Amino acid sequence: MTSTLDQAIDQIQHRGTLSRMMSHQIFWVFAAAVLACLALTLMTDTFATERNLFNVSRNFAFVAIIAIGMTAVIASGGIDLSVGSVVVLSAMVISTMMESGNSFWLSAICALLVALAVGAINGTLIAYAGMPAFVVTLGMLSAARSAAMVLSNNKMIWEFGPDHDLLLWIGGGSTLGLPHPLYALIALTLVTGFVFRWTRWGQYLFAIGGNEQAATLTGIPVKRLKVTIYMFSAFTAGIAGILMAGWLGSVTTNLGQAMELTVIAAAVIGGANLAGGEGTATGAVVGALLIEVIRNSLILLGISTFWQGMFIGTFIVVAVGFDRVRHMRN
Repeated sequence: MTSTLDQAIDQIQHRGTLSRMMSHQIFWVFAAAVLACLALTLMTDTFATERNLFNVSRNFAFVAIIAIGMTAVIASGGIDLSVGSVVVLSAMVISTMMESGNSFWLSAICALLVALAVGAINGTLIAYAGMPAFVVTLGMLSAARSAAMVLSNNKMIWEFGPDHDLLLWIGGGSTLGLPHPLYALIALTLVTGFVFRWTRWGQYLFAIGGNEQAATLTGIPVKRLKVTIYMFSAFTAGIAGILMAGWLGSVTTNLGQAMELTVIAAAVIGGANLAGGEGTATGAVVGALLIEVIRNSLILLGISTFWQGMFIGTFIVVAVGFDRVRHMRN
């Protein structure tokens, strides 16, 4: 009798856990990514090859790294349209400094400091000047890319001084068969996931996105925190810029162009609520994975890449619609 009762309780708990998992958007996005991978494996002879899987994992890592920072911004109730320009600016800073003979590490630190400065400017104008995030980051999108053009004199850079091979190895190399950008993504996801869930900064971030006025009344330093949130977003874009410079082996001023849409799509598809208050680092990674699998499938199936924007836009609308239905049910 006791054994039967225990089994019944276990079944109820198992159903409850499964029900909670299925209520999260990230579950369905991950399931869609897995099904897409299985379908491509059956439909093509090239998707499951070692080389293609290597490319997919490397390419989605760049988007996912920036999407984690974008998730923080969206969860706080903001938006950052300047991340693509920060990518090219940080890549151009490290490239020009290394070309001048500086070491990789000094150049990388300077590139990240420049990215943080861009984020600090965005955050200060938004938090302290009260300017709309859309307007500020849209303006920075143009200003940061212009700065990259001025810095490089709008020329391609492909020689990186004495540490040339080190940069190429960090951005384009692999260890144990996995691309290095994927290791950077894993580390960033673990750290950010911990910060979101277990630190005061993460708790305050979601509180601001949920109700900024209430957060202010409870004593949360909203303005100061907003500045750090936009700095974090720019920091992740700076990391991606450094890695992309090493992967490509050259840097031009069109690097990261129109990357903002893809990054925002990854964050939203992964469960970040555009109204604020929700989002996870894991969701950003899963959203980026689904987008890259779709992009790769278009290429392997011989479908014009012009359709890529259509698919990404459709997924954004579907993801937001799914989120609204879920909230209405709750």
